[in-house]
Amino acid sequence: MVSLSNKRVLLGVTGGIAAYKSAEIIRRLQDSGATVRVVMTQAATEFITPLTLQALSGNPVHLDLLDPEAEAGMGHIELSRWADLILVAPATADFIAKLASGEADNLLQAICLASRSLLALAPAMNQGMWRNAATQQNIELLRTRGVHLFGPAEGEQACGDVGPGRMSEPDDIVELAAELFESGVLNNRTVVITAGPTREAIDPVRFISNHSSGKMGYALAEAAAEAGAETVLISGPVGLQAPDRVKLVKIISAQEMYETSLNEAQKCDLFIASAAVADYRPISVAAQKIKKSADTLAIELLKNPDIVSAVAKLEKRPFTVGFAAETQDIERHARDKLERKNLDMVIANDVSDSAIGFDSDDNAVLVVDPTGSETIPRTHKSILARQLIAKIAGLL
Repeated sequence: MVSLSNKRVLLGVTGGIAAYKSAEIIRRLQDSGATVRVVMTQAATEFITPLTLQALSGNPVHLDLLDPEAEAGMGHIELSRWADLILVAPATADFIAKLASGEADNLLQAICLASRSLLALAPAMNQGMWRNAATQQNIELLRTRGVHLFGPAEGEQACGDVGPGRMSEPDDIVELAAELFESGVLNNRTVVITAGPTREAIDPVRFISNHSSGKMGYALAEAAAEAGAETVLISGPVGLQAPDRVKLVKIISAQEMYETSLNEAQKCDLFIASAAVADYRPISVAAQKIKKSADTLAIELLKNPDIVSAVAKLEKRPFTVGFAAETQDIERHARDKLERKNLDMVIANDVSDSAIGFDSDDNAVLVVDPTGSETIPRTHKSILARQLIAKIAGLL
């Protein structure tokens, strides 16, 4: 059985007779582990009701370009950030033509234009419309833009014609959707990723830590596994479930992460240090709980070892990527870290922005390497992780 575990699929339904199959596609996507939301064009509602698709998906069906209940009334932006994959099934000749020309006069078209997510179309139309030169030109143009085509199939059509243009069957569409997440760009590679915070003990019940949720590191681990890598995730204490096909090594302190990282880094091709490691730890840890008595309490701290620098200094070093959580002068601090620690890449983000800071589901980053820098605008961390893994794989 194919797997779309933990994937967010936005199903777009346009106005064709094959819209009745969209209900089955929702079921098959959910059976494969995906979370599904639905966007319908007005024409699609003439073939199947929004209530049907809402009942099946378990989420409200979106119809309107300007949604008064959405953030700033712009539901198309929220949905474009949410989706790992936008799947339009059925995709009519009219929708394909408008998408190719960059039109955005309905919600689904606006989402497709605004999103950096994977985009796949399952065409469905009369065989003459499919064969028409204009449709074929539109299809080729969309292919050059990275749009994936699922079908169409051949056979008898609702109008009585026989030929290409039938929408592919739901099982085939879902299988092709799952294959999009198996890029293979890291086949035969070993990747080690650190994630989450560390905890530095003060006494048996108290510790020093930070607000890191581990979401970015876990998303990177999932993306690396999808890309075919043997993936090791070294994680501090977080409330997240390890992705499938990922070896999870749980640690608590910075010293534990340091020792585990150096051991694993000697066997890997790529090391990504996304954890928020505590800079300091108490010199001494009380054996018993410190009782509250004096008005002040002094704790002497010792600097923790620099994990990413130590990895970059290994005799047989992997490609080494560091993260920089900054609040100002993002690029200057990121480039300084790149050069000072002899890294191959630094991924920096502005943690002072609550929309993309610690514990948020979205992120926006500046990627800095010796040749230059690139800004990746705000998007969901799972989407960003795939973009970063693809970029790193290209450099590898």
